[in-house]
Amino acid sequence: MAIPFVIRNMKSGDLAGVVELQKSAFPPPFPQDYHWDPHHLQKHIDIFPDGQFVAELEGRIVGSCSNTIISEERWQAHENWYLTVGGPAIRGFTREGTTLYGLDIAVEPSVRRQGIGRAFYEARYDLIRSLGLTRYGTGCRIPGFSEYHRLHPDVDVHRYGKLVAASEITDRTMTPLLHMGLTFLEIIEEYMEDEESANAGALLEWVSKK
Repeated sequence: MAIPFVIRNMKSGDLAGVVELQKSAFPPPFPQDYHWDPHHLQKHIDIFPDGQFVAELEGRIVGSCSNTIISEERWQAHENWYLTVGGPAIRGFTREGTTLYGLDIAVEPSVRRQGIGRAFYEARYDLIRSLGLTRYGTGCRIPGFSEYHRLHPDVDVHRYGKLVAASEITDRTMTPLLHMGLTFLEIIEEYMEDEESANAGALLEWVSKK
């Protein structure tokens, strides 16, 4: 039986719940310094309120989804996370941009596999259509790489990304995103500090059919 969650825009009153959610959604070895602070989330709401979402279940925040808009030039540069979005304060936000860039999705572990992640992606795609943007894009973690590389040292991070994209192996973060309709483009080395992903990120996109 599906749980009765609701997807809605994030409000200032949600921030404490979203910050607490980060701890359970992204435990170590994910760098704890990368969790959102309340002032970061408030900045996102101030700059781009339509692009910030939460999942609410019986009055409790069980999911969050943060986004920004970047220019076509910034998207095509395919640089690291910080340069792409302008840091946690999303200083790279451009209302006239072409690309809705996904900053993160967090879902409480106890309610995963209940459709919350897919609902967030549908909210993103609906927003892209309503704003007339070109695409959704993101650099996602590939946390399965470190263990896979330990067992298969001849496979580097680029090969790993291609294997996941070809469904020859699975990655707990990248594989579900491919099932959301995203296409793998390439691996960006030194994308962000992330031991499990060897600091790399998989560049993915979904292009709107206008």
